[in-house]
Amino acid sequence: MSAGATGSAEVTTLAELDDLIGVPMPWIADKARDRLDAIDVEWIAHSPFCLVATSAADGTCDVSPKGDPAGFVRVLDDRTLAIPERPGNRRIDGYRNMITNPHIGILFLVPGRSDTLRVNGRVRVLRDAPYFDDMVVKGHRPLLAAEVTVEEIFYHCAKSFLRSHLWKPEEWRPDALPSRAKIVQALERTSDPLEEVQAYYESPSYNDGLYQQNL
Repeated sequence: MSAGATGSAEVTTLAELDDLIGVPMPWIADKARDRLDAIDVEWIAHSPFCLVATSAADGTCDVSPKGDPAGFVRVLDDRTLAIPERPGNRRIDGYRNMITNPHIGILFLVPGRSDTLRVNGRVRVLRDAPYFDDMVVKGHRPLLAAEVTVEEIFYHCAKSFLRSHLWKPEEWRPDALPSRAKIVQALERTSDPLEEVQAYYESPSYNDGLYQQNL
């Protein structure tokens, strides 16, 4: 796979970028806020899923999905959020980044809504806090939490969701791709039989153990 296409034209300056794209309307350029509004709090309370972007000290990046019952991200005050961490594969790429670089970006989604809420800020990693008791799901407290100080918050328009038809089930083609078990067996657990990998993902314990550290 080549690093770039032959005859490609790279944009290398901010001035060139502005000439190509143009500048936003004033109300768009100035829409970012540094505190949560009541509408933001309501949006976060209805969001069961968000994407968390982090970067290590050397600039390498990660985007991690986080999901739980709607409202799982706690609003502590008009400048502070807390995202619980649940059991996973133990890579914790995002948390490793947070330790070395406290900058964070979050995109909150609400199923069926084509607009999104964007939050940028600074983060610290906590192993415990009084509000951990309010984050219990199915009897399990979070292992960690990312506590975010909001520096910038704004809503993003619906165009990318409309163009992608993301929420239109009639456009979905999940079976066009290999199953999760087939992907894992082909790329990660290459020495394991496919039947064994399928049994793992199809086992009732896979869903039953979502909040247990059993991987």
